[in-house]
Amino acid sequence: MLRVRPLHFTSRLDSWGRLLTALGMVRTENDSGWQVFDAGLGRLALHAVPEGAAEDGSTALAVEVGDLAEFARRTNLAAAEDGTTPAELVAADHGDACRITAPDGFSFLADKAAHGAQCADADPALAVVGVWFTEDPASASRTLQQVGARPRPVPDQDDTADFTAKNGGVLMVRPASGAPRSGLGFEYDGGLEPLRERLASAGIQAGITEEAFARTLHVANPDAGAAAHVPATLWISQRHA
Repeated sequence: MLRVRPLHFTSRLDSWGRLLTALGMVRTENDSGWQVFDAGLGRLALHAVPEGAAEDGSTALAVEVGDLAEFARRTNLAAAEDGTTPAELVAADHGDACRITAPDGFSFLADKAAHGAQCADADPALAVVGVWFTEDPASASRTLQQVGARPRPVPDQDDTADFTAKNGGVLMVRPASGAPRSGLGFEYDGGLEPLRERLASAGIQAGITEEAFARTLHVANPDAGAAAHVPATLWISQRHA
């Protein structure tokens, strides 16, 4: 199995909880500063940090798998023709995990899923999106295919690449200068106006923009102002078949 489950660090858990609930996500884990919200496709984990901490407002790309050892074996087998072994079983702070390290130096963790099925009450049209920004999008794309992500067509023909995970969520590769880093977004398979109205009824303002390849709903980031690197808004792109 493979499911997208980014890890977001925040000093504003309550504000994130209100936003994610308004988006149609359902909290399925809540344990001492650790919360997990299910979307229809994918999950988002929230990790509480003190206000002003270096991690505050940042997101780490992460996925969930069924069996860590089997996931590592399959990933390294898929990468064998490149002469690499990107997957390594490690003991992380929170327990056993598998670390995947790409040629650009970027790494992310695969954790064993705490529970398998998505919450049936979550909005089925909402998907969690993990983004990988890198100067080497080609090798990032190869790495995602090696872990089992499935390529999907994108409307533009530049260095962008989109992938879906078998058990939910979207992974995107986007070219960017500087050190590789991760980002967070969402997709919605439906009209954005009803979603905007749902947010408004929860007291959350959002605006729709017409972009080159998709309409996008921009929502105020609960972490805005936490640090210079934190974007002012979060994006929810309209999914096109």
